[in-house]
Amino acid sequence: MTEIPVPGTAAPLDEATGVFVDQRELLFGVVYNMLGSVADTEDVLQETWLSWTARGGGAPLAGVDNPRAYLVRVAVDHALRRRAVISRSQETYVGSWLPEPLVADEATDTADGPAPRSESVSLAMLVVLEALTPLERAVFVLGEVFGYPHAEIAEIIDRSPAAVRQLAHRAREHVHARRPRYEAHPRVRREATERFVRAALGGDIAELMEVLAPDVTAWTDAGGKRRPASLRPVHGRDKVARLLTSGRGGPSNPVFRYRRVNGDDAAVLFDGDAPFAVLVLDLTSEGDRVRGIYVVANPDIRRSRERAAAGRDAVGEGGGYDWGPCHGRWSGLGSPFCEAPIGRVTVTAPA
Repeated sequence: MTEIPVPGTAAPLDEATGVFVDQRELLFGVVYNMLGSVADTEDVLQETWLSWTARGGGAPLAGVDNPRAYLVRVAVDHALRRRAVISRSQETYVGSWLPEPLVADEATDTADGPAPRSESVSLAMLVVLEALTPLERAVFVLGEVFGYPHAEIAEIIDRSPAAVRQLAHRAREHVHARRPRYEAHPRVRREATERFVRAALGGDIAELMEVLAPDVTAWTDAGGKRRPASLRPVHGRDKVARLLTSGRGGPSNPVFRYRRVNGDDAAVLFDGDAPFAVLVLDLTSEGDRVRGIYVVANPDIRRSRERAAAGRDAVGEGGGYDWGPCHGRWSGLGSPFCEAPIGRVTVTAPA
């Protein structure tokens, strides 16, 4: 790591860093819901931080009446650009692409306790949002998830309030056509998840047929790095039950542990002690049957989090400070690139 002092900038950047850290969780929530990728979200926050510290000749707060609104606008602008890059990469992606899940730590995960990152929407909702245009998705996230009024959204995305209303209307119509308004109680979701896991691990097709809805669909995202159970979505109760009991693409020593994923009860599949896949269920409106199964088994996701945690810890130990824009409250979800926040520029490399 190479440190280059920046004379005379410590005090302004110190204050600006405090502002950025205060807003980082909000920024993460907005950008993650727009992109569905933790790694891309961290990159966007890095770009936002660099844009923030570069303005005003080293005095980012100069001339900014509302730092929170300014940072959200910069982050959304960077996220819209990144969205175009993600869309191009998805065109050549091997198999089904699913959003990157947010998995709660075991220590903070309880059946009835508050879900971490309550501002993130469910994995099933993120799949629906993939069908929106980037601007429709930005408007939906800002308005429906974070409660921004149309006038403020218009300023953030540089559109007229009338245009924002049209975008919001189209987004809501699309989402409501594909997602029920019903939200299953956490205990109902946990019970359904445990029942599903028991049937799947036991190879009990009769029990699976009771748990699965007739129109159930299963998606598997292995990123082309593992042999998946299926490269394409599998539709229908009979086909999904056979897929789940076939043993194709699974670990040799499967162990399930229950976790909160994007605020919902879900399960993480381990191969011995090593994480193998995240399994999230989407329930029917009655909450008693499974209508969607999302399996994220791309090993790159786990590796990116391990590199992120290692890079963050290394900088925290040797970089001469305790808190910075790359230091979040979320275990394993920090950026693999850390910048020293006060009075110096740090050139870093990924871990």
